[in-house]
Amino acid sequence: MIPPRTPHPAGGLPVIRTALQRWLAPRPGSIAALDQRMGRSPWLAMVHVVWSIWVFLTPAFSGGAYGYSALWAWLTAVSFPLFLWLYAMSVVQSPRKAYASALGLVALCFALLPWYPSGLSYFVFGCVMLQPRRGHRVLGYLALLVALNAILLGYALSIGYPWQALVWMPTVTAIIGVLVVFERIGRERDAALRLSHDEVRRLAAVAERERIGRDLHDLLGHTLSMVALKSDLAGRLLERDPDAARGEIAEVSRVAREALAQVRRAVSGIRAAGIAAELASAKLLLETDGIAFGYRFEEGFADSALPAGVESALALTVREAATNIQRHARAQRAEVSFGTDGADAVLRIVDDGRGGAIVPGNGLSGMRERIEGLRGRLRVGAGEGGGTLLEARVPLAANDDASV
Repeated sequence: MIPPRTPHPAGGLPVIRTALQRWLAPRPGSIAALDQRMGRSPWLAMVHVVWSIWVFLTPAFSGGAYGYSALWAWLTAVSFPLFLWLYAMSVVQSPRKAYASALGLVALCFALLPWYPSGLSYFVFGCVMLQPRRGHRVLGYLALLVALNAILLGYALSIGYPWQALVWMPTVTAIIGVLVVFERIGRERDAALRLSHDEVRRLAAVAERERIGRDLHDLLGHTLSMVALKSDLAGRLLERDPDAARGEIAEVSRVAREALAQVRRAVSGIRAAGIAAELASAKLLLETDGIAFGYRFEEGFADSALPAGVESALALTVREAATNIQRHARAQRAEVSFGTDGADAVLRIVDDGRGGAIVPGNGLSGMRERIEGLRGRLRVGAGEGGGTLLEARVPLAANDDASV
């Protein structure tokens, strides 16, 4: 008889995997969390570990007592895993703990330097990861870089390192550190701008919901009360005076149709807020980037009852075009205008940039599909004074069934 197998105790690889995921989860305020907030991979900063290859290449350029040896192999086996751990912590931990991990990288270099020139790479990584999380601390960070490099040079020279082997260190740490800092500041600025756009749309939606509630109460409160009263009256008159009952029912029908017309007029005004929100968002996006932005409504456009599909397509076209101008046009100014031409609603967006800001792959296909789906036309070409002109024409009657 074969004895039953004893089940393995809980644990093993799943437990280790769970522990690692918890250990490496980005903490609030960490570099990984900032990347995640901006829609990037939280492990983007880990790509830079590839430069640690210099740990293994340094002995090839050093030679002599500092070349490849059993001591170098032993120190690498001990220090490199510690380097990876400290670097990972500087990426995923909160700012205070990340700062301590970066200082740990610097300390690791100093501790190994008498026997291990490869540790200079740890120093570079440590200096880079001491980067500030806010732009106003850049000067303090640069001062810290100068101080750490001065201490390193003094210490290395005192233990016999030739100055020719060290002269590159301040230059490398300064260049890499400054580049990483300004890249980080740019990413943080983009994240703040994205949050501002979301806030503009959120506040516009909240204000619109409040206005919808007020408008519907004002429009329908009295009308529905009248419909209820006249319906009751018609019911009581139906047997005694059928002619009078029919008159009341006709009046109910008239009041209901009038209420429906009022709701349709109100909804056309409500939907215009979508365009207003996108214009506000475009203004924030472009003017933050130093691009002057203006918009205007031609006479008669404000009174046009835009169907839901038309309003949505034009608003999304404004959003996509503004994004392309900000990213690709190199413009100084952009302008949006809304108008009507016969039975068409017309949107024109023009900038004074280098031209070609809106090309296939920059959102043009999506804009064209939306416009042509409403039997409209989208034209993109050169503006009169250079730059790019986008013109969208959509029939005002398009998607009219989307209205209430």
